[in-house]
Amino acid sequence: MSAEHDRKFFDTFMLVLGILIGIAILLYVLARIVASGTQEQHVITDPVNQAVVAERIAPVAKVAIAGQDNSALAPVQAAAAEPAKELGGEEVFNMACMACHGAGVAGAPKYGDKAAWAPRIAKGMDTLHKHSIEGFQGSAGFMPPKGGRADLADKSIMNAVDYMVSGSK
Repeated sequence: MSAEHDRKFFDTFMLVLGILIGIAILLYVLARIVASGTQEQHVITDPVNQAVVAERIAPVAKVAIAGQDNSALAPVQAAAAEPAKELGGEEVFNMACMACHGAGVAGAPKYGDKAAWAPRIAKGMDTLHKHSIEGFQGSAGFMPPKGGRADLADKSIMNAVDYMVSGSK
């Protein structure tokens, strides 16, 4: 009787396990179908990704042949980087600052938390601007320079600080 009971339990267990594995495979396939229609197309059409791929597959060297026009082999002059565009405080907060100041990561004072912002505001706006641009390591936490977004203009960072301070007074 015991062997028959064990066999029935094993068969039921394997059936349930098989059904769960089937559901997991079905969910995986469904996720891949959804991703292929959204994420993969976005990555393929992203100009930054296209530039990275073109750079990665570019030939390592070119051969100059004597007696032929080799002007195409001249080194390419790097284009002057355009100055970073000044963005509004809320826009910068939503794209860069919210990652830490939205959840309080690494000791970052949350947006709108008056108690956490009060001692920082008391140090003055010049200090807050300086720490946000240059970075700061304090007892309460760590602030990377420009919140880790070196591509942003200093004025954009200051606009974001002003936005967070105004929302926390």
